[in-house]
Amino acid sequence: MVKSKQQITDESDFAFCNKLVADFEASIEKPQKPCSNKLLTGVDLGTAYIVISVLDEEFNPVCGAYRYASVVRDGLVVDYMGAVRIVKELKKEIEEKLGLELTHAAAAIPPGTSVNDNGAVKHVLESAGFEVTNILDEPTAANAVLRIQNGAVVDIGGGTTGISIFKDGEVIYTGDEATGGTHFSLVLAGNYKIPFEEAEAMKKDSEKHRELGPILRPVVQKVASIIAHHIENHDVSNIYLVGGTSCLTGMEAIIADELSIATFKPVNPFFVTPIGIAMNCKVI
Repeated sequence: MVKSKQQITDESDFAFCNKLVADFEASIEKPQKPCSNKLLTGVDLGTAYIVISVLDEEFNPVCGAYRYASVVRDGLVVDYMGAVRIVKELKKEIEEKLGLELTHAAAAIPPGTSVNDNGAVKHVLESAGFEVTNILDEPTAANAVLRIQNGAVVDIGGGTTGISIFKDGEVIYTGDEATGGTHFSLVLAGNYKIPFEEAEAMKKDSEKHRELGPILRPVVQKVASIIAHHIENHDVSNIYLVGGTSCLTGMEAIIADELSIATFKPVNPFFVTPIGIAMNCKVI
């Protein structure tokens, strides 16, 4: 069982995060019995994937589901009905596995997202049958899992790179720019002259990452320049990467080299933000 009050004394130690993510991955295939019927649900409407994560009140993973989708672009909902349909289907899938209804949910958006876009995300969840209890920015949601006191949490998703800077555990700055996994796939598609879908599959194959590294290095350097721009007026000594695009082998080393700032990532950065969203779900 994951204890919600466990403390990390070394900011580069991802023991708590890695255990939580591993337990969540296991719960997708084998749902766990919650400590009560009060479930915390997080819905991550990503550019490449929609993920629903379910935790119990003690932040123990209970179940989850995810699906590749193209209903969001650069943090904006571009296919409202498609987003509602997928969230409904994933919700039903989890409810059938648990024999329980999911009623409340939290969501997250890229930093700097407008009020209108915030409302679109809320409406998607409401149309799918959720009561929305909280909407927060993605890197801040991720830090519920990372629990970083000082440094920059960088969420590199499918469409955008979002940054939240923390000082003494509090957010002092957020920012976001359009560059993410989609751009990586476009570069691969152009280089190998293959369809975008094939490039997506190639990018996800960790055995190919050594071959792809030199091709994708300029895009990683672009991400590093985005980070540099947003942290330039702040004292940041550590950077922490999350988000599916961060799964690229060696990305943290390139960013550390570009910025001369220590850069870390957990074992599986993909599920960190969805779990953090669920941890911020408020259920009375």
